[in-house]
Amino acid sequence: MKKLHTAKAPEAIGPYSQAVVAGGMLYTSGQIAINPATGAVEADTIEAQTEQVMKNLGAILEEAGISFDKVVKTTCFLKEMADFATFNGIYERYFTGKPARSCVAAKQLPKDVLVEVELIAEL
Repeated sequence: MKKLHTAKAPEAIGPYSQAVVAGGMLYTSGQIAINPATGAVEADTIEAQTEQVMKNLGAILEEAGISFDKVVKTTCFLKEMADFATFNGIYERYFTGKPARSCVAAKQLPKDVLVEVELIAEL
């Protein structure tokens, strides 16, 4: 098992790793809309937060030497399921390979963000 880290994605805000590589697979921690340059959540709309989450996930995938097309499963958390269509419109631009997915509403997410996404990818 190997821990993966990149300065291009937000630092962990707790006792966990950005991602772990094990058994030929990459497992990311949930990514929220933290701008890694400032360490702050700057976006306040579902559109802008989703874009930042995708940038953060993309940076982790890049560090692992892969891209979104290697993702096999995502788990998505939305503060409001009413944001699903908007979130989905942005999500589908990144996950063109249509990985397996779960998407649920969560009462509250870290730093009171609107969206969080984690993924599993094949190396």
